[in-house]
Amino acid sequence: MGFSKGGFAALYSSMRRFQRLWGPPGIEFAAYIPFYARCDIRFLDDENLSDHPIRFFHGSADDYVPVEPTRRYVDRLQRAGKDVQLTVYEGARHCFDNPLNPSVFSLPDAILCNNCRREEKQPGNIINLGTGKIFSWNDPCVTRGATVGYDRHAHEDATSIVKEFLRRQWKLNP
Repeated sequence: MGFSKGGFAALYSSMRRFQRLWGPPGIEFAAYIPFYARCDIRFLDDENLSDHPIRFFHGSADDYVPVEPTRRYVDRLQRAGKDVQLTVYEGARHCFDNPLNPSVFSLPDAILCNNCRREEKQPGNIINLGTGKIFSWNDPCVTRGATVGYDRHAHEDATSIVKEFLRRQWKLNP
């Protein structure tokens, strides 16, 4: 399980390619739970994932890591027969599960690549499809400014869903 950049790690740890590169042979997690993970880079072989379940959680109002690329990726994975689900919370922002945040908190210096279309064309090389060159944080598509915010309903619901999912996954008594 991971949140934001940790959500990327949770997701990427489900990819067979990265498991072969970095994981111990024959061992993997029983489930993968990425919260508001960025899914807007199309990686080589990114549909070749674990057969274990993947459960995504995201807010519809997330302007730091928008949910639409995640919806498209989840749709691709479902068509490929993967056990993957996406729960989207209407009006919830990035970090919706952190009660230390106010309901809306502006991050004017947050660096965003939401306008960048990126794809891995060769192993380890992420290409900005707008320029045809290797992606750089100095590319014109990179912008600044996002918000985060706590959403009590989304937090409580996601916590409940994750607890029930893990209880069933590990066959624990209620």
